[in-house]
Amino acid sequence: MDSTGTTSIPIASIANGLAGRYATALYDLASDRQKLDLVLDQAKALSSMLDQSADLSAVLVDRTLDVRQATRAMVAVLDKEGFDPLIRDFVGVVATNRRLPHLREILAALAAIAAARRGEVVADVVSAHPLNDVQRAQLRGRLAEAGYSKVNIQERVDAALLGGLVVRVGARLYDTSLRSRLTRLHHAMKGAA
Repeated sequence: MDSTGTTSIPIASIANGLAGRYATALYDLASDRQKLDLVLDQAKALSSMLDQSADLSAVLVDRTLDVRQATRAMVAVLDKEGFDPLIRDFVGVVATNRRLPHLREILAALAAIAAARRGEVVADVVSAHPLNDVQRAQLRGRLAEAGYSKVNIQERVDAALLGGLVVRVGARLYDTSLRSRLTRLHHAMKGAA
């Protein structure tokens, strides 16, 4: 255990790269200012906002926007939504450093760092349709059977899967999607011809 009461887990693989460095900086700053829980909750809310708002997503990827315009736009949205100044200023720094296209990755890395420090495993679950509570409970049960008792499930929807799930836990990938099954069948039929 380290001085903050969390398990000291090597998070070098998470903290590598641009997203990991920014996420680590935000995690450490929030921890120092004793706002870690608030920042993690608001980072999750910001991530949801980015997924749900086409306009906000456009600001992230629009290379024609001036850095000052993009920064003002992001800070204005966060102010309006009542985000803490720590998150608002962090996003401002990300925007000023021309890293807005990486904001989603940074927020995902922040969640992964927090989960690793709590001793949780992150399961990235991609489904063709949003999971309901029963499906979530069944998934947790299956993951527990596989040895993942402390699991933080991060869900995404990708209609291209057609059905089923793709679950990534660490380096393991479990692909039960209909798209994958159809691809395997296609290759098998090509080989038989």
